Amino acid sequence: MENKETIVISLGGSIVIPELPDPEFIKTFCSFIISEVDKGKRFVIIVGGGKTCRHYQDALGKIIDATVTDRDWIGIYSTHLNAQLIRMSFGKYAAEHVVVDPSVLPSFTEPIVIGAGWKPGWSTDYDAIMMAEQVSAKKVINLSNIDYAYDKDPKKYPDARKLEKVSWSEYRSFIPAEWTSGLSTPFDPIASEKADSLGIEVAIMNGRNIENLRNYIDGKEFLGTVIK
Repeated sequence: MENKETIVISLGGSIVIPELPDPEFIKTFCSFIISEVDKGKRFVIIVGGGKTCRHYQDALGKIIDATVTDRDWIGIYSTHLNAQLIRMSFGKYAAEHVVVDPSVLPSFTEPIVIGAGWKPGWSTDYDAIMMAEQVSAKKVINLSNIDYAYDKDPKKYPDARKLEKVSWSEYRSFIPAEWTSGLSTPFDPIASEKADSLGIEVAIMNGRNIENLRNYIDGKEFLGTVIK
């Protein structure tokens, strides 16, 4: 893939599988990405687990005394299923195989490459950062079900402060330093550490607002959080 035109997206499972797969969102998202491909852009899209992941982790925990690694693995396999759904939704535009090892990006002729979870110890955010390193991308778009990142959970703390532009050091002071299976943060701590070390900018935004995503890709003003 040609590095200069490759856009890396961490596509949160929370918008792909909010409870069940959301076909209307997936159709809208795929149509937009294909319209950008037709303008000459290329994409690497890493798909998260969403409620598929949570449901399977919860079920496993009721069957056995699941370890953190067990929970991570079942979550990883859930991202593989979700990624196949997205890959097939793109049809001929997407590479035939889902990439599950972001440390080695195969050569593809198709304009869209879909990736999924790799190993225990982090979320698909980290895989997206590794993919960005592979294609020399300096920016990663993180699409989820939130408009902004906050300095603490706004559902629990009414005084939570919205973050629009923040440094990696400041952002990392707001989140746990360690990864735990099922951790819910705007961008996971292992991925954040890696992005910080590589100097990669991450833009966090609500993936359901396609026009907002278009604005960011076009270099216009957008609603969301930029961490760099």
